[in-house]
Amino acid sequence: MKLINKHVEKDGSGYVTLRPEDDEDMWHVYNLISEGDHIRALAVRKVQMYSSTGSSESKRVRTNLTIEVTKTDFSAAPSSSQANAQGEKKESTASLQISGRVVEENEWVKMGAHHTLDLEANRDFRLTKISGWDSVALERIQESTAEGRGAEVGAIVCGEGTAAICLLSEHMTVVRQRIETSVPRKRKGGTSGHDKAMDNFFSTVYQAILRLIPFQDLKAIVIASPGFTRESLYDYIFQQATLTSNKPLLQSRSKWIKVHSTTSHVHGLVEALRAPEVAKMLQGAKFAREGVGLDKFHKMLATDELRAWYGPEHVALAVDRGAVGTLLISDDLFRSSDPATRTHYVEMVESVRARGGEALIFSSMHESGQQLNLLTGIAAILTYPLDIEVVEMEEREEKERLEREEKMKQGIDVDDDDEDKGHDSDADGAAS
Repeated sequence: MKLINKHVEKDGSGYVTLRPEDDEDMWHVYNLISEGDHIRALAVRKVQMYSSTGSSESKRVRTNLTIEVTKTDFSAAPSSSQANAQGEKKESTASLQISGRVVEENEWVKMGAHHTLDLEANRDFRLTKISGWDSVALERIQESTAEGRGAEVGAIVCGEGTAAICLLSEHMTVVRQRIETSVPRKRKGGTSGHDKAMDNFFSTVYQAILRLIPFQDLKAIVIASPGFTRESLYDYIFQQATLTSNKPLLQSRSKWIKVHSTTSHVHGLVEALRAPEVAKMLQGAKFAREGVGLDKFHKMLATDELRAWYGPEHVALAVDRGAVGTLLISDDLFRSSDPATRTHYVEMVESVRARGGEALIFSSMHESGQQLNLLTGIAAILTYPLDIEVVEMEEREEKERLEREEKMKQGIDVDDDDEDKGHDSDADGAAS
């Protein structure tokens, strides 16, 4: 994404002008825009034109509109299931629709009119945050506009007759193509049908890899499968590369890693990326840190549950006590329509980092982010063990103490008040 213009004051007021360039940029934009923000972009609006004789006609005009956001709708680019007969695949892109009321009148559209903007790649728009730019939003701007950002890892998750060709960037897992072919089982006395079907399957996957995996530019290409399919596919790929003298593919051989996974589905990538040989090559990559962080949390939950907390209320208590060493939080939580809720999560991130802890913001477009969402979207690894029941009891006692102090400030004698209530109840009992 290109940063065209940025004018943000120290108090968080101001605007940025951005130009998204690909599907991942559209995902960043979706995460940046909140309800109540102002968006200014090019729009096509149908208007009624009236002549002096009273006749009317409708036409579409192109104009710049500024709307106050009430709703956002992001649609990820669907993956293709199979290549067509010519081996070509039609490229698809993500779409982003922003609905709201017009807040700046122009000659074509009145104030308050409803409109839906279709934000598109390579088209500028201006975003103004009325509630102010916070640190999480500014961090996303910095990440999304950094030079050299793009896909870092290619992955083929496969089984017998099924494969998913994926590209992984800092914030997205994009399934470029899914391949499914029928492979008959091996039978006693003859395996020719099975072997022929597997050869056809490997050929289809190989052709898809040549079209969709930019192996010269990637840090690593992972082949993951439950059985020995990865070994056979790897051998087939470089056998074909040798036969066809595909030098770029042969030169990338050191980047290819074969990893075991328990499933042939895309969510097996989380497990594959945790493999030591993959983690070593991807050291420092954002999604690799996320996978390692989630793995550490699950291990801590299994071995020392007093240091592994999850859920918004419990994690907030741990943050308040300065006990969080690593905070795991999904970007889903920052898209809350309530500004106070978003501010609450931003302050949690800032508080953890201010105390020297690590805050990992997971992308829900990665498999690891989707797994975190199953755990309410927020979790924490504590620096020392805390019993949640003890903490909640202490919180209740502190709340009661503060209430008593507030009553005393207002001139209410708490003990006398309680004693009077006791006398009143005794009197009522005697009367009855």
